[in-house]
Amino acid sequence: MTRKLAWPVIGYIVALVLIWGVCWPVYKFGLTYTPPLLYAGIRTLLGGVLMAALALPRWKALQWRRNWPIYVISSLLNVFLFFGVQTVGLVYLPSGMFSVLVYSEPVIVGLLAWKWLGETLTPAKMVGLFLGLLGVAACSFDRLPGSASGLGILLGLAAAISWAVGTVYLKRVQAQVDMMWLVAIQCLLGGTGMMGAGSLFESWSAIQWTWPFLATVAFAMFFGVSSSWLIWFRLVQMGEVSRVAALTFLVPVISVVLSALFLHETISGWLFAGLLLIAASIYLVNHTPHPHRAEEAPRPLG
Repeated sequence: MTRKLAWPVIGYIVALVLIWGVCWPVYKFGLTYTPPLLYAGIRTLLGGVLMAALALPRWKALQWRRNWPIYVISSLLNVFLFFGVQTVGLVYLPSGMFSVLVYSEPVIVGLLAWKWLGETLTPAKMVGLFLGLLGVAACSFDRLPGSASGLGILLGLAAAISWAVGTVYLKRVQAQVDMMWLVAIQCLLGGTGMMGAGSLFESWSAIQWTWPFLATVAFAMFFGVSSSWLIWFRLVQMGEVSRVAALTFLVPVISVVLSALFLHETISGWLFAGLLLIAASIYLVNHTPHPHRAEEAPRPLG
Protein backbone atom coordinates (compact mmCIF):
# COMPACT_ATOMS: atom_id res chain seq x y z
CA MET A 1 0.00 0.00 0.00
CA THR A 2 1.08 3.59 -0.56
CA ARG A 3 1.96 5.68 2.46
CA LYS A 4 1.24 9.36 2.02
CA LEU A 5 2.93 12.22 3.80
CA ALA A 6 0.76 13.92 6.44
CA TRP A 7 0.14 17.65 6.16
CA PRO A 8 2.25 18.55 9.24
CA VAL A 9 5.16 16.70 7.65
CA ILE A 10 4.68 18.59 4.39
CA GLY A 11 4.73 21.88 6.29
CA TYR A 12 7.98 20.95 8.03
CA ILE A 13 9.51 19.92 4.71
CA VAL A 14 8.57 23.17 2.96
CA ALA A 15 10.07 25.22 5.81
CA LEU A 16 13.26 23.14 5.88
CA VAL A 17 13.81 23.22 2.13
CA LEU A 18 13.35 27.00 2.03
CA ILE A 19 15.71 27.60 4.96
CA TRP A 20 18.46 25.32 3.66
CA GLY A 21 18.00 26.64 0.14
CA VAL A 22 18.68 30.18 1.37
CA CYS A 23 21.63 29.03 3.51
CA TRP A 24 23.91 28.16 0.59
CA PRO A 25 24.14 31.64 -0.99
CA VAL A 26 24.12 33.29 2.46
CA TYR A 27 27.05 31.18 3.71
CA LYS A 28 28.94 31.64 0.46
CA PHE A 29 28.50 35.40 0.83
CA GLY A 30 29.61 35.27 4.47
CA LEU A 31 32.87 33.57 3.52
CA THR A 32 34.04 36.77 1.83
CA TYR A 33 34.43 38.25 5.33
CA THR A 34 35.91 35.41 7.35
CA PRO A 35 37.99 32.20 7.34
CA PRO A 36 35.76 29.09 7.04
CA LEU A 37 36.36 27.19 10.29
CA LEU A 38 35.97 30.23 12.51
CA TYR A 39 32.83 31.19 10.59
CA ALA A 40 31.31 27.72 11.01
CA GLY A 41 32.28 27.66 14.68
CA ILE A 42 30.89 31.10 15.53
CA ARG A 43 27.50 30.60 13.90
CA THR A 44 27.09 27.07 15.28
CA LEU A 45 28.15 27.92 18.84
CA LEU A 46 25.77 30.89 18.94
CA GLY A 47 22.98 28.69 17.63
CA GLY A 48 23.74 26.21 20.40
CA VAL A 49 23.62 28.96 23.04
CA LEU A 50 20.22 30.02 21.75
CA MET A 51 18.86 26.47 21.83
CA ALA A 52 20.29 25.84 25.32
CA ALA A 53 18.57 28.99 26.61
CA LEU A 54 15.25 27.78 25.17
CA ALA A 55 15.79 24.30 26.64
CA LEU A 56 16.67 25.45 30.16
CA PRO A 57 13.10 25.13 31.53
CA ARG A 58 13.35 21.41 30.74
CA TRP A 59 16.87 20.97 32.07
CA LYS A 60 16.03 17.62 33.70
CA ALA A 61 15.57 16.14 30.22
CA LEU A 62 19.26 16.74 29.48
CA GLN A 63 20.36 13.63 31.44
CA TRP A 64 24.02 14.26 30.70
CA ARG A 65 25.43 11.29 32.61
CA ARG A 66 23.34 8.82 30.66
CA ASN A 67 23.34 10.50 27.25
CA TRP A 68 26.74 12.16 26.93
CA PRO A 69 28.06 9.52 24.46
CA ILE A 70 25.08 10.23 22.17
CA TYR A 71 25.68 13.98 22.38
CA VAL A 72 29.37 13.59 21.56
CA ILE A 73 28.84 11.23 18.62
CA SER A 74 26.04 13.35 17.17
CA SER A 75 28.08 16.54 17.53
CA LEU A 76 31.02 14.89 15.78
CA LEU A 77 28.98 13.58 12.83
CA ASN A 78 26.28 16.21 12.39
CA VAL A 79 28.19 19.35 13.37
CA PHE A 80 31.98 19.21 13.62
CA LEU A 81 32.52 17.08 10.51
CA PHE A 82 29.44 18.07 8.50
CA PHE A 83 29.41 21.84 9.14
CA GLY A 84 33.19 22.17 9.30
CA VAL A 85 33.96 20.18 6.17
CA GLN A 86 31.05 21.79 4.32
CA THR A 87 32.18 25.34 5.06
CA VAL A 88 35.82 24.65 4.16
CA GLY A 89 34.73 22.91 0.95
CA LEU A 90 32.77 25.98 -0.18
CA VAL A 91 36.09 27.81 -0.40
CA TYR A 92 37.35 25.40 -3.08
CA LEU A 93 34.25 24.94 -5.24
CA PRO A 94 31.29 26.99 -6.47
CA SER A 95 28.22 26.48 -4.29
CA GLY A 96 26.32 24.81 -7.17
CA MET A 97 28.86 22.08 -7.73
CA PHE A 98 29.49 21.62 -4.02
CA SER A 99 25.77 21.19 -3.35
CA VAL A 100 25.70 18.36 -5.91
CA LEU A 101 28.26 16.50 -3.83
CA VAL A 102 26.67 17.23 -0.45
CA TYR A 103 23.21 16.24 -1.67
CA SER A 104 24.36 12.81 -2.64
CA GLU A 105 23.49 12.31 1.05
CA PRO A 106 19.96 10.95 0.39
CA VAL A 107 21.41 8.14 -1.71
CA ILE A 108 23.85 7.21 1.08
CA VAL A 109 21.05 7.46 3.66
CA GLY A 110 18.87 5.14 1.60
CA LEU A 111 21.58 2.48 1.56
CA LEU A 112 22.45 2.88 5.26
CA ALA A 113 18.79 2.86 6.34
CA TRP A 114 18.28 -0.37 4.40
CA LYS A 115 21.35 -1.94 6.00
CA TRP A 116 21.10 -0.62 9.59
CA LEU A 117 17.41 0.22 10.10
CA GLY A 118 15.75 -2.46 8.02
CA GLU A 119 13.93 0.02 5.78
CA THR A 120 12.64 -1.29 2.47
CA LEU A 121 14.89 -0.60 -0.52
CA THR A 122 12.79 -1.49 -3.55
CA PRO A 123 14.09 -1.16 -7.11
CA ALA A 124 11.74 1.81 -7.60
CA LYS A 125 13.16 3.57 -4.52
CA MET A 126 16.72 2.95 -5.73
CA VAL A 127 15.84 4.41 -9.12
CA GLY A 128 14.18 7.36 -7.40
CA LEU A 129 17.25 8.16 -5.31
CA PHE A 130 19.47 7.94 -8.38
CA LEU A 131 17.13 10.22 -10.37
CA GLY A 132 17.24 12.74 -7.54
CA LEU A 133 21.02 12.79 -7.63
CA LEU A 134 20.94 13.28 -11.40
CA GLY A 135 18.41 16.08 -10.93
CA VAL A 136 20.65 17.94 -8.50
CA ALA A 137 23.56 17.51 -10.90
CA ALA A 138 21.48 18.84 -13.82
CA CYS A 139 20.42 21.92 -11.85
CA SER A 140 24.04 22.86 -11.26
CA PHE A 141 25.59 21.57 -14.48
CA ASP A 142 25.83 24.93 -16.22
CA ARG A 143 27.57 26.37 -13.15
CA LEU A 144 30.43 23.90 -13.01
CA PRO A 145 33.91 25.33 -13.55
CA GLY A 146 36.16 24.15 -16.33
CA SER A 147 38.45 22.47 -13.84
CA ALA A 148 37.27 21.36 -10.41
CA SER A 149 39.29 21.21 -7.24
CA GLY A 150 40.09 17.64 -6.24
CA LEU A 151 40.23 18.64 -2.57
CA GLY A 152 36.83 20.35 -2.87
CA ILE A 153 35.30 17.20 -4.35
CA LEU A 154 36.68 15.05 -1.53
CA LEU A 155 35.39 17.51 1.07
CA GLY A 156 31.93 17.51 -0.52
CA LEU A 157 31.72 13.72 -0.44
CA ALA A 158 33.07 13.63 3.13
CA ALA A 159 30.36 16.09 4.23
CA ALA A 160 27.67 13.94 2.58
CA ILE A 161 28.91 10.75 4.23
CA SER A 162 29.15 12.38 7.66
CA TRP A 163 25.63 13.80 7.38
CA ALA A 164 24.21 10.47 6.19
CA VAL A 165 25.79 8.46 9.01
CA GLY A 166 24.71 11.10 11.53
CA THR A 167 21.12 10.97 10.28
CA VAL A 168 20.87 7.18 10.54
CA TYR A 169 22.56 7.24 13.95
CA LEU A 170 19.99 9.79 15.14
CA LYS A 171 17.17 7.52 14.05
CA ARG A 172 18.61 4.67 16.11
CA VAL A 173 18.99 6.67 19.33
CA GLN A 174 16.08 9.13 19.04
CA ALA A 175 14.03 7.51 21.80
CA GLN A 176 16.83 7.98 24.34
CA VAL A 177 17.32 11.77 24.15
CA ASP A 178 15.36 15.00 24.25
CA MET A 179 15.36 16.54 20.78
CA MET A 180 15.85 20.16 21.86
CA TRP A 181 18.73 19.30 24.16
CA LEU A 182 20.32 17.16 21.45
CA VAL A 183 20.34 20.11 19.03
CA ALA A 184 21.67 22.46 21.73
CA ILE A 185 24.46 20.22 23.02
CA GLN A 186 25.65 19.04 19.61
CA CYS A 187 25.88 22.67 18.47
CA LEU A 188 27.69 23.75 21.64
CA LEU A 189 30.21 20.90 21.42
CA GLY A 190 30.63 21.01 17.65
CA GLY A 191 30.79 24.80 17.53
CA THR A 192 33.44 24.89 20.27
CA GLY A 193 35.45 22.25 18.42
CA MET A 194 35.35 24.17 15.14
CA MET A 195 36.32 27.41 16.84
CA GLY A 196 39.23 25.60 18.48
CA ALA A 197 40.37 24.19 15.15
CA GLY A 198 39.93 27.60 13.54
CA SER A 199 42.02 29.24 16.25
CA LEU A 200 44.85 26.81 15.50
CA PHE A 201 44.83 27.06 11.70
CA GLU A 202 43.24 30.45 11.00
CA SER A 203 43.52 34.01 12.25
CA TRP A 204 40.83 35.89 14.18
CA SER A 205 42.22 39.14 12.77
CA ALA A 206 41.17 37.98 9.30
CA ILE A 207 37.48 38.33 10.23
CA GLN A 208 35.88 41.54 8.96
CA TRP A 209 33.30 42.44 11.60
CA THR A 210 31.00 44.27 9.21
CA TRP A 211 27.21 44.49 9.32
CA PRO A 212 26.79 42.17 6.30
CA PHE A 213 28.95 39.53 8.02
CA LEU A 214 27.04 39.89 11.30
CA ALA A 215 23.77 39.56 9.37
CA THR A 216 24.87 36.20 7.94
CA VAL A 217 25.85 35.05 11.45
CA ALA A 218 22.45 36.09 12.81
CA PHE A 219 20.66 34.27 9.99
CA ALA A 220 22.70 31.14 10.65
CA MET A 221 22.12 31.35 14.40
CA PHE A 222 18.32 31.63 14.21
CA PHE A 223 17.54 29.67 11.05
CA GLY A 224 20.48 27.79 9.55
CA VAL A 225 21.45 26.13 12.83
CA SER A 226 18.69 26.24 15.44
CA SER A 227 15.38 26.14 13.56
CA SER A 228 16.49 23.97 10.65
CA TRP A 229 18.06 21.27 12.79
CA LEU A 230 15.02 21.08 15.05
CA ILE A 231 12.84 20.62 11.98
CA TRP A 232 15.23 18.06 10.47
CA PHE A 233 15.39 15.95 13.62
CA ARG A 234 11.62 16.15 13.99
CA LEU A 235 11.15 14.90 10.42
CA VAL A 236 13.53 12.01 11.00
CA GLN A 237 11.50 11.09 14.08
CA MET A 238 8.23 11.20 12.13
CA GLY A 239 9.06 8.96 9.19
CA GLU A 240 11.51 6.72 7.34
CA VAL A 241 14.81 8.52 7.04
CA SER A 242 15.29 7.59 3.37
CA ARG A 243 11.93 9.14 2.45
CA VAL A 244 12.64 12.31 4.39
CA ALA A 245 16.20 12.62 3.08
CA ALA A 246 15.03 12.30 -0.53
CA LEU A 247 13.07 15.53 -0.18
CA THR A 248 16.28 17.48 0.48
CA PHE A 249 17.05 17.06 -3.22
CA LEU A 250 14.95 20.22 -3.59
CA VAL A 251 17.42 22.37 -1.62
CA PRO A 252 19.92 22.99 -4.46
CA VAL A 253 17.01 23.92 -6.73
CA ILE A 254 16.01 26.68 -4.29
CA SER A 255 19.63 27.86 -4.17
CA VAL A 256 19.85 28.05 -7.97
CA VAL A 257 16.56 29.97 -8.23
CA LEU A 258 17.60 32.44 -5.53
CA SER A 259 20.94 33.00 -7.23
CA ALA A 260 19.08 33.81 -10.45
CA LEU A 261 16.72 36.23 -8.68
CA PHE A 262 19.21 38.10 -6.50
CA LEU A 263 22.52 37.61 -8.31
CA HIS A 264 21.03 37.88 -11.82
CA GLU A 265 22.33 34.51 -12.92
CA THR A 266 20.74 32.83 -15.93
CA ILE A 267 18.29 29.95 -15.49
CA SER A 268 19.04 27.44 -18.22
CA GLY A 269 17.22 24.42 -19.58
CA TRP A 270 19.31 22.29 -17.21
CA LEU A 271 17.30 23.66 -14.27
CA PHE A 272 14.01 22.54 -15.78
CA ALA A 273 15.45 19.13 -16.61
CA GLY A 274 16.68 18.85 -13.04
CA LEU A 275 13.28 19.81 -11.64
CA LEU A 276 11.61 17.05 -13.65
CA LEU A 277 14.13 14.48 -12.44
CA ILE A 278 13.76 15.58 -8.83
CA ALA A 279 9.96 15.47 -9.07
CA ALA A 280 10.16 11.91 -10.40
CA SER A 281 12.61 11.03 -7.63
CA ILE A 282 10.39 12.31 -4.83
CA TYR A 283 7.38 10.48 -6.27
CA LEU A 284 9.21 7.15 -6.55
CA VAL A 285 10.77 7.33 -3.09
CA ASN A 286 7.68 8.51 -1.23
CA HIS A 287 4.81 6.89 -3.11
CA THR A 288 6.09 3.45 -3.93
CA PRO A 289 3.59 0.73 -2.99
CA HIS A 290 4.86 -2.23 -1.00
CA PRO A 291 2.90 -5.31 -2.14
CA HIS A 292 4.28 -7.48 0.66
CA ARG A 293 2.77 -5.08 3.22
CA ALA A 294 -0.69 -4.98 1.68
CA GLU A 295 -2.07 -7.03 4.54
CA GLU A 296 -0.74 -4.64 7.21
CA ALA A 297 -2.58 -1.72 8.69
CA PRO A 298 -1.03 1.65 7.81
CA ARG A 299 1.57 2.85 10.31
CA PRO A 300 1.44 6.42 11.61
CA LEU A 301 4.48 8.59 10.89
CA GLY A 302 4.87 9.46 14.58
